[in-house]
Amino acid sequence: MVATHATDLRKALETDEIVPYFQPQVELRTGLLTGFEALARWQHPVHGTIPPDVFIPLAEEIGLIGTLTRKLLHKVFTSAAAIRDAGDITISINISAIQFHDKSLPEQFQTMARHEGFPLDRIILEITESALIDNMDQAVAIAQDLKALGIRLALDDFGTGYSSLLHLQSLPFSELKIDARFVREMSDTRESRKIVAAVVGLGHSLGLNTIAEGIETSAQADMLLWLGCDCGQGWLYGPPVPASDLPSLVSSRPLGHPGSLFGRTVPSDALPNLEAMPAQRLAQLQAIYDGAPVGLCFLDSNLRYISINKRLAEMNGASIANHLGRRVSDVIPDIFPKVESYIRRALQGEVFNGLEFASPKRDAQGHLRTLLLSYHPARDEANEIVGVSVVVIDITERKLSEEALRESEDHYRHSVELSPQIPWTSDAAGRILTAGPRWETATGWTPEEALGQGWVKALHPADVIPTLRIWADSRRSGNPVDVEFRIGRGDGVWRWMRSRASPRRDASGNIIRWYGTVEDIDDAKKAERALRESEALLRAIFDAVPVGILIAEMPSGRILMSNPRAAAIFRRAIPIGENIDIYRRSNLFHADGRSFDQEEYPMERAIGSGQPTRAEEILYRRGDGTRAWIKAMAAPVCGKHDAIVGAVLAVQDIDETRLEKEELLGRIAKLERQLKARS
Repeated sequence: MVATHATDLRKALETDEIVPYFQPQVELRTGLLTGFEALARWQHPVHGTIPPDVFIPLAEEIGLIGTLTRKLLHKVFTSAAAIRDAGDITISINISAIQFHDKSLPEQFQTMARHEGFPLDRIILEITESALIDNMDQAVAIAQDLKALGIRLALDDFGTGYSSLLHLQSLPFSELKIDARFVREMSDTRESRKIVAAVVGLGHSLGLNTIAEGIETSAQADMLLWLGCDCGQGWLYGPPVPASDLPSLVSSRPLGHPGSLFGRTVPSDALPNLEAMPAQRLAQLQAIYDGAPVGLCFLDSNLRYISINKRLAEMNGASIANHLGRRVSDVIPDIFPKVESYIRRALQGEVFNGLEFASPKRDAQGHLRTLLLSYHPARDEANEIVGVSVVVIDITERKLSEEALRESEDHYRHSVELSPQIPWTSDAAGRILTAGPRWETATGWTPEEALGQGWVKALHPADVIPTLRIWADSRRSGNPVDVEFRIGRGDGVWRWMRSRASPRRDASGNIIRWYGTVEDIDDAKKAERALRESEALLRAIFDAVPVGILIAEMPSGRILMSNPRAAAIFRRAIPIGENIDIYRRSNLFHADGRSFDQEEYPMERAIGSGQPTRAEEILYRRGDGTRAWIKAMAAPVCGKHDAIVGAVLAVQDIDETRLEKEELLGRIAKLERQLKARS
């Protein structure tokens, strides 16, 4: 620690060696810059930068704190002018105990801020608890005067003083700052996490914005966000910087990464457990917990009910109060022996999902209950198992519906066995329950081999993943299935099949069965493939001809096809769907120099007459202003009942030939003139 003296401090104030530095504050959820905390720094000519915890106590001791405050505030507001136009950026300023008991403090802030044109409602005063202990009544009066000016108050280093709750109740605070010591220890110490969670929860319950100091790692930022903290500052987002850096920091927002809730993955052992969450989030989760249509409870390591929702309490035939704190064996003694082994294995880390269990208890209609049970180990922040999470679903109605369906499906199977298509049924999870007898004829696999997921073995390897994806999407959305795939008999021969299916729902709208058929479409696929090959051959010929061709539909004039030669002649790409006017807009001229009228265009004449036009030489002006000679002709395209549905235009580049012809004719004319002159 650097030793300082009163003389040095007085000289520092005279020579303006004490200047403000600014540390950014960001919104944890988005990483956006929200403000700066102004921090005093003594730029000592010999000892370098001296922190405020060294010279502020000295200034208070020798009575210079008022002078220091006035000089520093003047520099803060002068520097803040650089961010005056950033309407949402705040400046936080620390006020010591002595400063806060100065009745002129509100007037000082009003005068300085007004002089520099900085809005008072963007100023936040950070007050430590020690500043409030001596004279609470005076502190309340000054705080009310500051609030009346629009200045907000933040309680700094919360939890390190003596009477924080009294201060929060008595003073109009807007923000609550979490001490950096707790933040730094969060990743390693469970107690620190609980303290931070409690502070955040308290802030939320009082409607205060919470700011965490001393954030140095992404893990700390992630954990604070999960706990519900609003903002933070620390070296993760940037160190304190001189006033000259303020404009660049404001223009480079955001400074931090968005929090883990908005895109990044957080390890499970970094998440706090429920007991550490803020009160508001606990209330929300409790509402979801109580309103869930399934039974939920949490058992501790001694198999006692720690929490239970109303649905499970009703299933067990006892009130919630008669569950809490009691062992499972005492509440449901007739069921416990059948489930004890699963619960104890879950306490060892095993996970059990969807265990079907026949309960001896009956429902309101007298049917024996069928339950679906799930047991998951619950872990704390240290990844230690602290209990078991239990989910219980009553599937009695579903089981009764399934039994009724089986009876009706016997008739269905008999009625479809003679169908030329291959019928099949599946349950809601996609497991095949029945397959028609023609399945073996089509695939070489017996219907029994198709049950469950066995049908997948008959699929072509390239069709397995696409087919299963479509099937899964339909089960998830409830939309009808329509999928094509290849099936083989194991002899290397594959035939195309098409399967279509629709769901059947119960009275509640839940899918309980899928009914579908498979039909052989191999012949149709072969015909389709042959047609595509013919089209490809025709397209190759179309693209290879030395004549430019455009085909357009009428009356829209939209281009349906064009070949590369047409693009070369017109010297531009011709996108499919563009209007045929692309060549008209370039202007067409007759051999005598007259421009074309609308009705003289070759396509219009072909459509109007219903006959092909004769080939004619046309002077074509391109988009770049150059001209070229082309030969063009058009013919109508007829559809059903000889109705004209379009037209085809064929163009040939004859520019060089025309120029050679004109040059030759010029030479002949010149020679004739020479012969005539000699005679």
